[in-house]
Amino acid sequence: MSLRWGFKSEATALAREVRAELGLSPLDRLDPRRLAQHLEIPVVGLSELAANLAGAQHFLDKDRGAFSAMTVFDGHRRMIVHNDSHSEARQNSNLAHELAHPLLFHEPSPALDRTTGCRNWNNNNEEEADWLGGELLVTIEMALIVARGRLSASIARERWGVSNQMLRWRLNASGAVRRAQREKAKQATSRN
Repeated sequence: MSLRWGFKSEATALAREVRAELGLSPLDRLDPRRLAQHLEIPVVGLSELAANLAGAQHFLDKDRGAFSAMTVFDGHRRMIVHNDSHSEARQNSNLAHELAHPLLFHEPSPALDRTTGCRNWNNNNEEEADWLGGELLVTIEMALIVARGRLSASIARERWGVSNQMLRWRLNASGAVRRAQREKAKQATSRN
């Protein structure tokens, strides 16, 4: 990831602020659907659109991994369409990512390049949304509890509604694993 200097600290502060607005502590599970309601952004499952949207069933049955979620704009209004055939943990990650975009004031852009027909992709915005989405779902406090061995990964995943991949990524990317290892080494040294 090539996030600009200071972004991670800003994202941590923003995630804390959002959680506080929702009445959540840094250790409480964040429900992305509740956050979407708070932000007044409708969330629609792809299965709700399948009857009227050509090709939607393909992403629900045959190629589930090809579509996760996207934000659809109508002027200044937005709506998130997500693949509700994914696991709950994956849906939470997908929604947290999409909700990170408006929290970061990312400007909308056309989904496809009109010239090439290829997907438009702002790598910087996507990396920022990945980071903030992860920070919303698994705070540093959560990651430290797991890294210090005070809560098993399986219980943490269930309690916080996240996938194994998300939890592992946040344990490493947040620095919780390194921090817990340093603390353990320091304790061992001070005992000797």
